[in-house]
Amino acid sequence: MAESSRVQSKRMRRLFFVALFRQVRILWPVISVILVIMVGTGAVIGQIESWRFGETIYFTFVTGLTIGYGDLAPKHTLARILALVIGFYGIILTGLVAAVSVKALDAADRESHAE
Repeated sequence: MAESSRVQSKRMRRLFFVALFRQVRILWPVISVILVIMVGTGAVIGQIESWRFGETIYFTFVTGLTIGYGDLAPKHTLARILALVIGFYGIILTGLVAAVSVKALDAADRESHAE
């Protein structure tokens, strides 16, 4: 019984990842544009604030994921406005990742019940 459950779990995981990669392949152009906008905006903020490259990327993704530790904070008004852009696109990216994951889980569930 436990072996059957383990095999079914492994099969469901495989179906999920197949469906997930299918969804990501479809949405990759949208995801790429969002990432380019976020990183590009972060690069502009890094230039304005005179941050190093690593600090700029760190700030971009901490802001984009709406974590916001506060250890790096833009001081210039333009940089603060651009940080809002990063946050907005980060929310969109997070929503897309969640939606793709849920759709892949649903597709894997439907496929497992169909067999």
